[in-house]
Amino acid sequence: MNIRNNIRWPALAAALASAAALTAGAILVNPTGAGPPPSGQAVSSIETGESTSDGGLAAVAGPSYKGPFGFGRDATPEEIAAWDIDVSPDGRGLPPGSGTVEQGAAIFAQKCSPCHGSTGTEGPFDVLVKPFDPSASWPQYPRTIGNYWPYATTVYDYVNRAMPFISPNSLEDDEVYSLTAFLLSRNGLIPEDAVMNAETLPAVEMPARRFFRQEIRPPYRPE
Repeated sequence: MNIRNNIRWPALAAALASAAALTAGAILVNPTGAGPPPSGQAVSSIETGESTSDGGLAAVAGPSYKGPFGFGRDATPEEIAAWDIDVSPDGRGLPPGSGTVEQGAAIFAQKCSPCHGSTGTEGPFDVLVKPFDPSASWPQYPRTIGNYWPYATTVYDYVNRAMPFISPNSLEDDEVYSLTAFLLSRNGLIPEDAVMNAETLPAVEMPARRFFRQEIRPPYRPE
C-alpha cells in the first residue's frame, strides 16, 4: 500500500497551519466575523496591511512582529520577570526577604529530606553536607556546598529554580533564604543564629572559592 497516496495533504497542511497559529497565541484573520474566508480569498494582515491568499490562515501579530510566519510578539515585562530569576555571585538578583537556620531546618525536614536524608548526608540523592577539610586534598569528595561550591549565592539560585525536585520553583523567597541558611550552617559556614538575606548572603566566604579562577573568554568577533 502506498501510504503517501492515502494522505490528504492539503487538508493536513491546513490543519498543521491552524495548530501552529493557535499554539503561538495568534488569531486567524477574519474581517467579517462570520467565519474564515473562502479558500484562496485574499485577506489583509492587520499589522502589515499586506494581502495573502492562504485560505484565511494568515495570523495576526502585535506591533512588534517581525518574523516571516505572521504570528508571535515580544515578551512582556511581566513575562520576562517570571523567568528572570538568576542570582549573581555578588548578590544581584536576590529578592527581599530573610530566613533563619531554625526555620530552614523545619522546611528541609518536610520538603528536602526524602531525597537528601534527614541531615543532608544520607541520600538517596546528592550529599549536601560535608564541611571543608583544610588538611584534605582538593577537590574533596563528595563535592558538597561546604567543600566545593565557590559562591554562597549559588545555593539560593539553585534551590529557588530547581528544588524541590517534584515541584521546582515553588518555594517562597523566605523559604529559600531559610533553606540556604540551614545548608550553610550544616556545612559549618555560618553560625546557627545567622539570618540570611540579600545583604548577609553575598558576604558569606566559601572556603573553596580560592580554587576557582575567572573564566577568560576571547572577545566576541561577529562573523
